[in-house]
Amino acid sequence: MTAQFALAHPAAATGQCPVAHGASEHGVPTKNHGYAPFAMTDPFPSYAALRENEPVMFDEELGYFIVSRYDDVKATFDNWQVFSSENAQAPVRPRGAAATTIMNDGGFTAYSGLSARIPPEHTRLRAIVQKEFTPRRYKKLEPTIRENTARLLTQMLSHPDARGDFLKDVAVDIPTITILGLLGVGPEMVATYKKWSDSRAAMTWGDLTDDEQIPHAHNLVDYWTECLRLVKNAHDQLENNENGDNLVFDLVQAQSTGSEISDHEIASVCYSLLFAGHETTTTLISNTIRELLAHPAEWQKLIDDPSRIPTAIDETLRFSPSIVGWRRKALEDTEIGGVKIPAGSNILLLMGSANRDPGTFEQPETFDINRVNARNHLSFGFGIHYCLGNMLAKMQDKIVVEETLKAAPGLRLIDAEKIEFGDNLSFRAPTSVPVTWGENK
Repeated sequence: MTAQFALAHPAAATGQCPVAHGASEHGVPTKNHGYAPFAMTDPFPSYAALRENEPVMFDEELGYFIVSRYDDVKATFDNWQVFSSENAQAPVRPRGAAATTIMNDGGFTAYSGLSARIPPEHTRLRAIVQKEFTPRRYKKLEPTIRENTARLLTQMLSHPDARGDFLKDVAVDIPTITILGLLGVGPEMVATYKKWSDSRAAMTWGDLTDDEQIPHAHNLVDYWTECLRLVKNAHDQLENNENGDNLVFDLVQAQSTGSEISDHEIASVCYSLLFAGHETTTTLISNTIRELLAHPAEWQKLIDDPSRIPTAIDETLRFSPSIVGWRRKALEDTEIGGVKIPAGSNILLLMGSANRDPGTFEQPETFDINRVNARNHLSFGFGIHYCLGNMLAKMQDKIVVEETLKAAPGLRLIDAEKIEFGDNLSFRAPTSVPVTWGENK
């Protein structure tokens, strides 16, 4: 799965009426400008219209203030004291009675690893967890990532019709196997963990009926139970003087030497890491290959000089990010871009729009792997919640591009203009990336 789930109206998650902060009340016009919150195939023209005409717009249907300019998005991310992340992981549709009973009876108490936590709790936990995201750990993972990438490419390139789907054939498995390795879980669990991750996505961001929630509720109970088991297993290893050599073991070991992190918090980090670590990275890998192949001159630049790959990845993150919008909540009466924002308001920060703001990026609608300030994109957020796993995601993407250049320099997209993206409020993920390496017809 690649985050292809449609979202319900986010206001429903908080019990707010979508028009509670209506235009007439706040004096904010709601002209829309072609903005369709869940349409991800090509949202960029509407983003441009928002930036030009109404950079802070209240959307009555969503019940959210939509922020689209670079400076406003960046400043809002940076001001965590006023703009809280507490709604970042809130379900957009409340759980039904049956799902609630299943999860309560199953002991489901998982919470966000870091993204929805606020200081001082967030500060304490991030300081502990980020110590485990080290170059040493990445270096140890790299050979396995490269081996798996080469294996999956070989499998794809063996298709007799010289056609494949880069998303399903390569991009899906790489981050999943990597994250499981980070957690100390074998690759035989890939399918099970994917199922659990899909259910987490559906229950958190999906628009499900009460009956549709039931199987996902069972899966989340199993998922959370497994996270708790991983923590217990790490404790057992520590007590038996065994070296777990994985993230869970290291966090338990840190706890034993005085770090202030509970078993529940370690399990919650596991719960969040699986989804955050593989869904968005799958999309990053898919979008990098898709954009490079859609711009053959840029692909050729990498064939000629692979040292440009890191900049190409940053340009992909700017031009076609995995996440185009993220949520915040105003804790007090405030302003964004001169527009009054009442306390309690929900806010959607459009990083996908900010990344194409001509006030920051010259010729922003052009995909250019030589762009000197591509790294200034906001696709990993900004401020205290800047994505902790950004280097791991970029390392995996770099390896995939390197191996693909070696194995299939003649790779081409099939019907690039027909590639679709799943309807979603925050995630912009292609539903497929069809490719060919056969002779040009």
